[in-house]
Amino acid sequence: MAQDELAQARSMLSRVDIPDALKENMALFLRLVRKVLGEYGTELLSAFDSLLADAIRANADEVLSTEAERAAFADAVSLIDALPSEQARLVMRAFTAYFHLANICEENYRVSSLRARERAVPTTEAVDPINDLTVAYNQLVEECGRAKALALLGRLEFHPVFTAHPTEARRRATEGKIRRISLLLEERLQLAGIELAENERRMLQEIEALLRTSPIAIKKPTPVQESDTIIDIFDNTLFDMVPAVYRRFDDWELGEKAGTVAPVCPAFFHPGSWIGTDRDGNPNVTAKVSRQVSEKFRVHILERLRDETKRVGTNLTLDDGFTRPSRDLLNLWSHQVEMSEALSASAERVSQSELHRATMIVMSNRLQATIDRTTDIMYASAEEFIADLRCVQASLAASGAVRCAWGPLQKLVWQAETFGFHMVEMEFRQHSLVHARALADIREHGRWEERGRLDPMTVEVLETFRAIASIQRRNGVKAARRYIISFTQSARNVADVYELARLAFAHEQDVPTLDVIPLFEQVEDLENAVDTLNQMLLLPDVQRRLAESGRRMEVMLGYSDSSKDAGPTSATLVLHAAQERIARWAEDNGIDLTLMHGRGGAVGRGGGPANRAVLSQPKGSVNCRFKLTEQGEVIFARYGNATLARRHVEEVAGATLLQSSPSVEYVNTEATDKYADVASALDRSSRERYLDLLNAEGFAEWFSTVTPLSEIGLMPIGSRPAKRGLGAKSLADLRTIPWIFSWSQARTNLAAWYGLGSACESFADLGRLREAYAEWPLFTTFIDNIEMSLAKTDDRIARMYLALADREDLNRKVMDEMHLTRRWVLAITRHEWPLQNRRVLGPVIRMRLPFVNVLSLAQVRALDALRNKGQDLTAEEREGLTYLILCTVSGVSAGLQNTG
Repeated sequence: MAQDELAQARSMLSRVDIPDALKENMALFLRLVRKVLGEYGTELLSAFDSLLADAIRANADEVLSTEAERAAFADAVSLIDALPSEQARLVMRAFTAYFHLANICEENYRVSSLRARERAVPTTEAVDPINDLTVAYNQLVEECGRAKALALLGRLEFHPVFTAHPTEARRRATEGKIRRISLLLEERLQLAGIELAENERRMLQEIEALLRTSPIAIKKPTPVQESDTIIDIFDNTLFDMVPAVYRRFDDWELGEKAGTVAPVCPAFFHPGSWIGTDRDGNPNVTAKVSRQVSEKFRVHILERLRDETKRVGTNLTLDDGFTRPSRDLLNLWSHQVEMSEALSASAERVSQSELHRATMIVMSNRLQATIDRTTDIMYASAEEFIADLRCVQASLAASGAVRCAWGPLQKLVWQAETFGFHMVEMEFRQHSLVHARALADIREHGRWEERGRLDPMTVEVLETFRAIASIQRRNGVKAARRYIISFTQSARNVADVYELARLAFAHEQDVPTLDVIPLFEQVEDLENAVDTLNQMLLLPDVQRRLAESGRRMEVMLGYSDSSKDAGPTSATLVLHAAQERIARWAEDNGIDLTLMHGRGGAVGRGGGPANRAVLSQPKGSVNCRFKLTEQGEVIFARYGNATLARRHVEEVAGATLLQSSPSVEYVNTEATDKYADVASALDRSSRERYLDLLNAEGFAEWFSTVTPLSEIGLMPIGSRPAKRGLGAKSLADLRTIPWIFSWSQARTNLAAWYGLGSACESFADLGRLREAYAEWPLFTTFIDNIEMSLAKTDDRIARMYLALADREDLNRKVMDEMHLTRRWVLAITRHEWPLQNRRVLGPVIRMRLPFVNVLSLAQVRALDALRNKGQDLTAEEREGLTYLILCTVSGVSAGLQNTG
């Protein structure tokens, strides 16, 4: 590739309309990647440059492909075909590395923009316009009055549940390098001269290591290793970020009084986890594993609370003469002396006449004893620890040391209230069929497994309930009280769990406290959910638990299987209707409802901005509580950076609060009723079109051929298999994540939009659809998410994947529907190309596409060689092609994002 052609291509890229700061950082990283490649070898750099130049020239126009673009695309394909296998793998690793760097640039730009906006807000403003939580609360005050707004704030809960679903194709070894490069990029604005040169040297050092590190892990992680994901996020963001969210709300609500009086903001963030507990189809998750993961979480949070208690306590150097201890604090100190003279004497030696400090030091030592399980002096529960903190806090406040009481000490109280002694609330999940089989086994062979006649699966089911009981004894009931039943189809499935829990123990008092949660996943089960819930209310175990919990109940909705079963349009509408019915059922039966949303990052799994999703939910379905699953790349994207994590939590919490406002409830209710005919028509037509494709003869084999489904199954990105393991023999048994992941890799994103175009064509009323888009939040969010998904497709590359199989009939259906859907979405949104009105996101995706396309072209050509020439390849050649495909899977995921 001549240098002038490369320069011309780079000039095209530079004209993409993205903010200058973002453009400069992306150019910086491109320069550094090229420098490292050049040191590796001139041939490698030349191949990288040539491919990039062709890819950029092939994507010059947003709307129509020109003859020059088609020629450049053909040149890129020829270049990839001509690359020696070793060089091809190295070049693709370079493109993958660049995507990680591009993601850092975008994250850095978002953080900088957010900080700039916050700096521009006068502190005299009554409401912080950048903080969605303060905006939502202020609107509630205006609409409902302060008393009602405070009551709703007191109910607020945001409950993200972190899962180990395998959609994060990036290695943990890569994540560490990404974090370090991100910090180096953030430092650059403050540097000059030799310090700036040193910053770049360290960047090159990390980028070189990134390029030389295989993007594919050596082996799959174990469930215990997967738990490190949560610990990593907890340490890097959650532990300090969450109390910062509470404090920021107080700062605006209380003004100058903030930090000197009792806080207004409750500890509303309640993280959960399926890691090490989700045994639905994952034989690697056992009762032993659950105990190990729980212990890791317990020890880790106690160590952090211990250190924070010691730090806060050590700084309480307030002498008793000037800051007189309260009677309650004196009593607490006496209790500590009686509990352990050694601990209290040691604390008193370093804190003479500083009783608040001495008391806190003893509390820190008691937390260490809790880690060690030293029975005489350990804390029995997080509540006991919090009570001691509040005793110290009240004493400080009463003696006038209000800033000490409501400042650092309040942060510690918030941390203890948020994370307890468990860090995350572990939620167990198992398939309803496993419970039915276990009960049948017990009824045939007897209750106790020691007799050796029970199936190992049955024994494991019983051991799971014993593990839950053990975790509750160590960490408290909150640590592990939820038990989710996959594929709930009747109240019998719920009764089975309670019966098995009792059968696992010889004594009734040993049975753990359980909130058994039905998970409605398939369309038929969602439509019958209320009937199942009515049956549940008749169960004595459910009645007893409702009486104990103040009639609180959780119900989980599955976005994945419903989407795979009926298509994305039908699933969206069916789920919305199910939420309406369940919310009305809850109100009629006096149930304090929490709906849990089993969402993913991809549009086909309910992905998209969480705050917009909350605001589009039916009246009564949120109830000031929002709970959803967070997995894979979404965890790192939303919680990997402290500033962006804080923003995300404030956005979702604000939307969750605002969803209960009369104005939002009115809009959602009125719009849902007004556009019921639109929903019905789109549901019927889209489902018919979608099922026509899925029910085509040989569809499963065709799907496996035209996507990298088999190769994705080889990736060591999660401990869970791609199939449930309950006799998976067809597409119906395939998990939704590889289904969606495969289509995104094949650059069609079929799982996000298929059927919508035909449904709109059948409805044939553009004006009505535009009205719905303007007025109905659910439809607006749905269309916007599909538009984003379409922006990441590519006609030319999609055709190359579809050509891997000789099924022109199916290929034509997919491409015709893609074009039809694109045409209708653009017509509804009044855009010329996808994301035309998104000032940053649209151009950023456009800038990414040439890089993604190179990886996709390499992937599809390697797949073509495996599919059509496999019998002529040596084992070494097959292994090389498979490795190349896996490298590109990682790169495409990083480039497209929200893929699983």
